[in-house]
Amino acid sequence: MPKNEVSDGFARAFIGLGSNIEPRIDHLREAVKAIGELGEIVRKSSVYETSPVGIVEQPDFLNADVELQTMLEPLDLVHHLKSIEKSIGRIERPRWHEREIDLDILFYDDLILQTNELTVPHPELHKRAFVLVPMVEIAPLFIHPIIRKSMSELLNDVESGGVHKTELFL
Repeated sequence: MPKNEVSDGFARAFIGLGSNIEPRIDHLREAVKAIGELGEIVRKSSVYETSPVGIVEQPDFLNADVELQTMLEPLDLVHHLKSIEKSIGRIERPRWHEREIDLDILFYDDLILQTNELTVPHPELHKRAFVLVPMVEIAPLFIHPIIRKSMSELLNDVESGGVHKTELFL
């Protein structure tokens, strides 16, 4: 069994969460509760306040990552996550714009997958401190299956000054 995988038929999935439309923390908590119905949440990171990426004239985000053990296949998981986003009230906007909730599959075991619906690992995560800081908190030794570096090593390669731990919790 590869180092990053969970046994007994369960997949180890990491999901990134973000919200920058109030009530941000309520959106994150509602998402975590719904994600917990898709399997077992093994770890939850702290909540971080982060500067937006792309269009910067928008409110700061609250971000966190969770580790989920699930029996769902990757495409089923992404469909469930999109359904959760919709149930929380996400409105479709152009890329880089504000959002009520954003749920991304960061990793799914050691899977490397690229379809029209899903790319795993998330193609930008190794450049994003708002993903890497919480990943290092919950899985510092997890190895990126393409880049072959741990989350801690990847975090050393990016500027993380715009990521600030909050007193909020999931």
